[in-house]
Amino acid sequence: MAKDFPTREENYAQWYNDLVIKADLAENSAVRGCMVIKPYGYAIWEKIQGTLDKMFKDTGHVNAYFPLFIPKSFFSREAQHVEGFAKECAVVTHYRLKKSPDGKGVVVDEDAKLDEELIIRPTSETIIWDTYRNWIQSYRDLPLLINQWANVVRWEMRTRLFLRTTEFLWQEGHTAHATSEEAIEETRKILDIYASFAENWMGIPVLKGTKSPNERFAGAVDTYCIEALMQDGKALQAGTSHFLGQNFAKAFDVKFLSKENKLEYVWATSWGVSTRLMGALIMAHSDDHGLVLPPKLAPTQVVIVPIYKKIEQLGEISEFALKIKKSLESKGITVKYDDRDTFKPGWKFSEYEFKGVPVRLAIGPRDLENQTVEVARRDTLEKEILQVTDIEKKIEHLLEQIQKKLYHKALSFRENNTHTVNTWEEFLDIIENKGGFALAHWDGTVETEEKIKEETKATIRTIPLDSKQENGFCIYSGKPSMQRVVFARAY
Repeated sequence: MAKDFPTREENYAQWYNDLVIKADLAENSAVRGCMVIKPYGYAIWEKIQGTLDKMFKDTGHVNAYFPLFIPKSFFSREAQHVEGFAKECAVVTHYRLKKSPDGKGVVVDEDAKLDEELIIRPTSETIIWDTYRNWIQSYRDLPLLINQWANVVRWEMRTRLFLRTTEFLWQEGHTAHATSEEAIEETRKILDIYASFAENWMGIPVLKGTKSPNERFAGAVDTYCIEALMQDGKALQAGTSHFLGQNFAKAFDVKFLSKENKLEYVWATSWGVSTRLMGALIMAHSDDHGLVLPPKLAPTQVVIVPIYKKIEQLGEISEFALKIKKSLESKGITVKYDDRDTFKPGWKFSEYEFKGVPVRLAIGPRDLENQTVEVARRDTLEKEILQVTDIEKKIEHLLEQIQKKLYHKALSFRENNTHTVNTWEEFLDIIENKGGFALAHWDGTVETEEKIKEETKATIRTIPLDSKQENGFCIYSGKPSMQRVVFARAY
């Protein structure tokens, strides 16, 4: 580990930022607030994207693409939506530049002013629902289940790689239904897909629930979410699924002829996850030695490093190693054989450890004699010597073990950092000193929620779907409450 790489305890924010950069995941770009996702980081995103894309298609969704630019007038049609996004919008006003008077630069050509200003999409509800008006005429056209993979722009003043950038990548689903029941079912189905992906692929336990009115998506009737807990005790919203009711259908006049021959407005949903999942992946599992990746999302699951003193030994080791590589690949395991002679084995060990490769195999002359291989696992840093007989089954099993262990470690961390509080003093102690999730009674009012946020920077992360009805009193106002909600400081 590099001396200039801080530990999580020393400086968690700096640890995260340095890890993203030093592990070759991303870097800041020349455009303020934007990032360059480097090949290694993008390979992880492709794994995330590929898995989710299949999950969407397996449930009947198809992909499409909609314009990056949205007419400004579209945003004024849904009042809550425009209010929610107005401060984040980047606006295109002109379409041409010209040389500056001194001839040394360029200026905006004032003669090239757009008739209507364009918004660079912060989200696509408006442009999509304007399109759906032409696509939906009858109940036979429903449900319409469409997703798009795209980039969006939300002008941010304080940015952090992957977690909050001015431009980021995401998917956004937009569906139309004949009834509210179907739309709500869709919203919940997507929430379950997000939760399954987070837990079974990312190895991150999540809470499923709804957002309070204060935290709800602009223009939604209800927002469902998955919330994860990071190692510094802060929450991270990992995905949202919104029941939009008929708000956007009415705003864009999207109607259909029902089976009863009545003209009705459709019911809508929208849902999305973004490259913020990359931040969650890093912060949930990584340690002071570098990145830790769950095997299912690691671009390289196994790396094989030859150890030799004489160049003539490399040929025999390579033949042995490539057979192992082939046997592992027959199980669908992604393997890299690193026989570069420009770096020593110790340097390679450090590199792959820092970049979070789940399993490392080292093979030297003695391993050839004994038909063995040294196996090092990234999650625990433990090493063992294994016979190469059935090595593909042994490594396959080890990768499964690592995937499960990462999840259970994260789950144990969340359980140990979830606190039930009954008084304002207990609440302050958790939020200010310990961190984590605070389960507390809330009186259900926006005023109380805003006061708590103002005084502590903690927000209601979710109202859990499995929350039991429980009589109590709000920790802040003392008014009656019927259930506990989850408070935390968040990214």
